[in-house]
Amino acid sequence: MAGLLIKLFVKNSENTDDPSVRRGYGTVLALLGVAVNILLFLAKLAAGLFSGSVAAVADAFNNLSDAGTSVVTLAGFRLGAQEPDPHHPYGHGRYEYISGLLVSVAVLLMGVELLRTGVEKIARPSATAAGPALLAVLGAAILLKLYMAAYNRKYGRLLNSTAMRAAAADSLSDCAATGAVLLSALANRFFGVDVDGWAGAVVAVFIIRTGILSLKETVDPLLGRAPDGAMVAKVYEIVKSHPEALGIHDLIVHDYGPGRLMLTLHVEVDGSLGVYELHDVVDTMERELAVALGCTATIHMDPASRDAVPGRTLRGEITRLLRQRVDSRVSIHDLRVDADNAVISFDTVVPPDLSHKSGELREEIRGIVENAFPGCKAETAIDIELGVGE
Repeated sequence: MAGLLIKLFVKNSENTDDPSVRRGYGTVLALLGVAVNILLFLAKLAAGLFSGSVAAVADAFNNLSDAGTSVVTLAGFRLGAQEPDPHHPYGHGRYEYISGLLVSVAVLLMGVELLRTGVEKIARPSATAAGPALLAVLGAAILLKLYMAAYNRKYGRLLNSTAMRAAAADSLSDCAATGAVLLSALANRFFGVDVDGWAGAVVAVFIIRTGILSLKETVDPLLGRAPDGAMVAKVYEIVKSHPEALGIHDLIVHDYGPGRLMLTLHVEVDGSLGVYELHDVVDTMERELAVALGCTATIHMDPASRDAVPGRTLRGEITRLLRQRVDSRVSIHDLRVDADNAVISFDTVVPPDLSHKSGELREEIRGIVENAFPGCKAETAIDIELGVGE
């Protein structure tokens, strides 16, 4: 059904990088979600009221909230596809993250409300009549929700959509929730055991857990998470394929929504080469990163010395000393030595757990280097490790 609707209503559906195509996917799938959830709400509400099942009625309102979140997801896709404007020069792609956040919060609140309803039913039991109609509705609901989870997961991966992945997780939690209600109805019908309130509480726990996990997934890109390891490795591979590159540091990923990544990084280059030659090399790196990662890349060029002191591998010696006497995880970059070999300057990269000691470390490192290279003055700044090596 979902695939057929996309073929019918989304033009050029294979071009998922096009904002209008993403908007088309979001519109079709969100409207399908609204229709299915409203159908389930009406069917479960009728069956729950008729049978006196609190768990079924609560599950019905869970589907109604899902219909609302599908509307929020649709709004996120449409708002996110807007073109950049003077106030938002990097586009509006983060609306998709915001819509995913709202979906997660709605799921979490619904879980809390369902838990309250289940506890009330446990404290004050009431009769439940689990007839064939209730069992049929619950069984059909599970099948429909499994289908919704499958297509939301499929297209969420295709479009790299946080909101769709959140909707897929929500659909799976709905399956577990409705399954608990179905089991309680079967126990009531065939064994005369009324565990309707307990089933409602189990439903709530599943939903709360899903809400918390989805909330984390949607909050991370809004807060600004660390670069993905695979992407960092690819950046390193592309840049280091150029022999002029001596090292990489200060890699920062700016995520303005799916398909709107911006990278900034510093690349150490051999300072003995000409500035025009190095500029051409850096331009080539930026183009290669853009093609390989689908991003906008900006590289700052840091001239560095390969071997500034005759007969000594300065970079290697300083790194070895600092790893022995400060911490095995430190590294250095932007190594420079003045014309008289009197001043050695570099940046020292330390892991985040040492960041609170920046002032102490700076003085300690200066002392270590000046003792190792008598007659030289050492200058260093402390950088915090962001997940990429030298």
